[in-house]
Amino acid sequence: MTEPSGETAPEAPEDTAPEDGARTAAPAPAEDTATAGTSAGPERPEEPGEPAEASATEDEPTGDEPRGDESAEGPAADPAVPGDDTPADGEGAAGDDGAAPELSEAQAELAAQRELRARIEARKAEKAGPVESGAKLSGTAADLLAAVRAVEGGAASGGAFFAPAPEPVRPARPAETTVRPPAPPAPAAPTAGALAGIREVLARGGAPEALAGQVATALGEQAAGALTEDPWRLLAVAGVRPEQADGFARALLGGACGPDDPRRAVALTVWLLDRAALQGHTALPLDEVRAGLARHGVPDPEKAVATAITEGAVLVFQEEDGPEDGAPEETAADEEAGGAPEGPSEPPLLGLERYALAEESLADGLARLVRTVTAEEWDGEELARAVGAHGLVAHTGGEAARAEPLALAAAARERGLRVLVTVHDAERLSEEERAAGTAVPLAALLAGTAGPGRDEEGALALDLLVVLDAPQLDVETGAMLVEALPDGCRLVLSGDPAVLGSAGPGAVLADVLAARVCPRVASRRPDPGPIGELVSGVGVGELNQVEAPGKEVVIVPVRDAGEAVHRTVQLVAESVPRAFGLTPEQTRVITVGHGGSAGTRALNTALKQRLNPGPGRFGGFDPGDRVAYAPVPGRTVSGTVLGADAEGLRLRTADGEVVVPKERVESALRHGWALTAHQAAGGRWPAVVVVLPGDAAPGLSRPWVYTAFGRAERHLSVVHGVDQALPRAVAEGLAPARTTRLRPLLAAPGGE
Repeated sequence: MTEPSGETAPEAPEDTAPEDGARTAAPAPAEDTATAGTSAGPERPEEPGEPAEASATEDEPTGDEPRGDESAEGPAADPAVPGDDTPADGEGAAGDDGAAPELSEAQAELAAQRELRARIEARKAEKAGPVESGAKLSGTAADLLAAVRAVEGGAASGGAFFAPAPEPVRPARPAETTVRPPAPPAPAAPTAGALAGIREVLARGGAPEALAGQVATALGEQAAGALTEDPWRLLAVAGVRPEQADGFARALLGGACGPDDPRRAVALTVWLLDRAALQGHTALPLDEVRAGLARHGVPDPEKAVATAITEGAVLVFQEEDGPEDGAPEETAADEEAGGAPEGPSEPPLLGLERYALAEESLADGLARLVRTVTAEEWDGEELARAVGAHGLVAHTGGEAARAEPLALAAAARERGLRVLVTVHDAERLSEEERAAGTAVPLAALLAGTAGPGRDEEGALALDLLVVLDAPQLDVETGAMLVEALPDGCRLVLSGDPAVLGSAGPGAVLADVLAARVCPRVASRRPDPGPIGELVSGVGVGELNQVEAPGKEVVIVPVRDAGEAVHRTVQLVAESVPRAFGLTPEQTRVITVGHGGSAGTRALNTALKQRLNPGPGRFGGFDPGDRVAYAPVPGRTVSGTVLGADAEGLRLRTADGEVVVPKERVESALRHGWALTAHQAAGGRWPAVVVVLPGDAAPGLSRPWVYTAFGRAERHLSVVHGVDQALPRAVAEGLAPARTTRLRPLLAAPGGE
């Protein structure tokens, strides 16, 4: 989606320092003169990690609407911030034009997941076979069978069965597996001939030839022929809109195409569901898809949906929702009296196969863990007792509550269990955890570059897995993770349900909680300090004044977007380092979206000019630039540019040094001093500056404010220009629920 664009507003007048105050106070109304422009041409693809919160099927003819997932915020306090000159705009990020992007890691991992699931199901089927005459028994079972036969034959007394049982001894663990799954082979780059053919077709249709690489990635080597036969398949390329695909089709087909073309109907149906996935949905109600098709000029939406289903492009689901807990079942008498509702209680849903497979696999895997764990009595707190007795446990709480699952993991290691903790952001790991290997990034665990090895069946060598930051777990990642766990492994999903959800589709933790298929342990440990008090209030819909004697929370009122950019640079470069002894690298800026006069683009331009000026000689980047890298859609990795060579741009990240291929620099890399809240979710920094220009008000929501404010450890500055929109959003701005199938799948009899 094209985000609002616009130039940074003129330089703000020299600011005067407000009085320091220990108690925060609501900021005065601030004018905002920011304007948004429009941009022409094909859209830039949706940003990884930025699911919009608006309706998936809304028509956006201009592409100028602000992202719904990014909102604004601001508490209350006012320590002094000295004035400073407004920095000049820096170099904009330039990029290399598109050579063929490589196949995403997520797609390769999903294919590996399907193969792994087949192997595990075969193993389970083998174990389920009958045991004949004790022939397959060994160990204790064989001894017991021999004793029974001895009693039956009179060779032994039955009293032997009542002798005191020996103290159970935990069997010795086998040697840890160190075998790593082989890395998936790199996808073959499209041949020069294939790219030439794609460029020729794009040129005939009036589309930019620079799209050739993306088209080859989306449609394969035969993309030229596929587009010639069905021009609307261009919608498979991220950022292409229906009106652009329609123009492309008219140029290629002439009068042979029209709004009722069945090829167009199928492509638009898939496009609507792809758009919904960017907003976190794994499926959409049938009526919502029909309405979206009607908005895009499809004459007969019902027939279009039927065509898409017949062609196998989409799947239709009818979930049967049982009565709520405590609600009485309908009786036969009710049915005779006409009291029972007719038909299913839930509307039919449409979805794409990849997400349907992931949700069904995840539901089956979670049910398998619940069934195969042997309940034990563990001493300790409520969380430890719940984990001992169950295969799946949900743990919820704020930032301070992370100490509880970490303590659980340490205690489980002392019991002799094989335990691992995963986190969403590698920057959250301590040096001790890295050295000991007790906690790893989830992405590295799934890629096989960290954590325990796997056995010959592909299962991780674990008895207990603790997943921190569980709200950031999307359904495909969750399915791959659960499929990799062996029978009998315990799983703890821990996180704060009040934060923004995952960048990818699905709501794993929320669905597990709603389905009530496992114990939920809610932490009572409050987050400490003024920031913790402020964030806790936001979580219950209250924007409270808090005592901030150490300037832990600072409110900086601004009149317009230009002043917001100026003040932000001043805070990061001068005020925060001077007051708290922190470097600019220890401070993150969080704003509502990428576009607009105070979005990440404008802020990063100004911050680069002040903190690391340079010509941007490596695709718009210089050594020392702070960047946000998206190795796969939905995952953001922070890093610093080290340099460039023939292979691409070299970055230093918390996971080590990585190389971004030069053909991916433009699409996968942004400057990263300023992030969106979705990009920042799962991370924490000593200081955070949250920027809320006036044009951010439409995107405000309580989860956004909660997430952005909660990223700060020691200091939070709020550059506030949204007036009363902030407290109104905190009180009323609930994020729309995601449409998923995981909850009914978990609650179904087969999923328990």
